[in-house]
Amino acid sequence: MLSLKPWRTEAVIQLVAGVLVCLCLGAVAVGLLRQLGAAGFHTPDSFGSVLVATLSFQGAAWILMYVFLKLHAVDWREAFGFSQANLKKSLLLAVGVMVLALPVVVSLQRLSVLALDRMGWPPEDERAVTLLVNAHSPWLRVYLAFFAVVLAPVAEEFIFRGVLFPWVRQLGWPKFAWVGVSLLFAAIHFNAPTFVPLFVLAMVFTWLYEKTGCLLASILAHSLFNGVNLVALFLQIR
Repeated sequence: MLSLKPWRTEAVIQLVAGVLVCLCLGAVAVGLLRQLGAAGFHTPDSFGSVLVATLSFQGAAWILMYVFLKLHAVDWREAFGFSQANLKKSLLLAVGVMVLALPVVVSLQRLSVLALDRMGWPPEDERAVTLLVNAHSPWLRVYLAFFAVVLAPVAEEFIFRGVLFPWVRQLGWPKFAWVGVSLLFAAIHFNAPTFVPLFVLAMVFTWLYEKTGCLLASILAHSLFNGVNLVALFLQIR
């Protein structure tokens, strides 16, 4: 069961604002370097462009996580659930839940693609998928794999499940915490075909965190989902 969190409203706002500022600064930096003709920044798919774009959001979130926890005097082991007595049980539950949820999420994505196609809205692949498919450098593919399996799950789960969900719930809006934060999670990926599947997936991650009180469980589930999709994509483009 999820315990109360000591997150202060001003600190939550600062965290979200910090992520947005870093994201904007990253976009400006990539644009300037591209204009200057810097190596590795010639196109949006160039290694430098991808590196700065991802680190300015998920990468910056790692640093902001550290500051956020320091402000609340919360140890990272406590925040992520490493110190829990039932850690192994929580992680096993995460694996079992993803085994059940993965076929559902994949089916929802296929249905979304069909629905959008029938409405005359040809679906586009998610940005990360396009980058991986078009990546000519093996180093870029290695980095994108690391990003998908490690960097993004930790950063996104900390922000959405670890901070925003308990914060909104403790403000007195438990239903909005579930639905609103999950909708926001789906929306930030900016991809119509994956919106509904990612919303359902976010609800699954939230249930895991609520059930176990262990953020590491939702991180593992997120990482497994990305990893399975990554392997499927690699097999597809070989």
